[in-house]
Amino acid sequence: QVQLVESGGEMVQPGGSLRLSCAASENMNSFVVMRWYRQAPGKQRELVAGISSFGNTNYADSVKGRFTISRDNAKNTVYLQMNSLKVEDTAVYYCYASRGLNAYWGQGTQVTVSS
Repeated sequence: QVQLVESGGEMVQPGGSLRLSCAASENMNSFVVMRWYRQAPGKQRELVAGISSFGNTNYADSVKGRFTISRDNAKNTVYLQMNSLKVEDTAVYYCYASRGLNAYWGQGTQVTVSS
C-alpha cells in the first residue's frame, strides 16, 4: 500500500512563506500525477496544484504566482512552496498521487495563516 506523508504545516503570519513536503513510500516515477489539495473548514476540498511525471504543472487561479509545486524523484518527495500567504490560504493541505486506476491520499497537514 502506497503511503504519502505530508509535513511542513504550521501557523504563519500573512505575507509569510511555508514549504510543504509530501514523502512517498514508493518510487514516484510510477505516479502519473501528484497533486496538492486543500480543505478549509466548512468548504469542499479543492485542487491547489499538480505536477505530472513529465514535470508539467498546473495551479488554481487563487494561488498562481504565489505557490510553486516541484518534485525530487531521487527523494520520492513533492514540495509545495507557498509565498505571500493569505488568511484565506488557511486549510488542511493534502497530498494526492495517482497510478493507473488507483488514487492515494496523505493524512493532511494544517496550515494556519493568522496575525
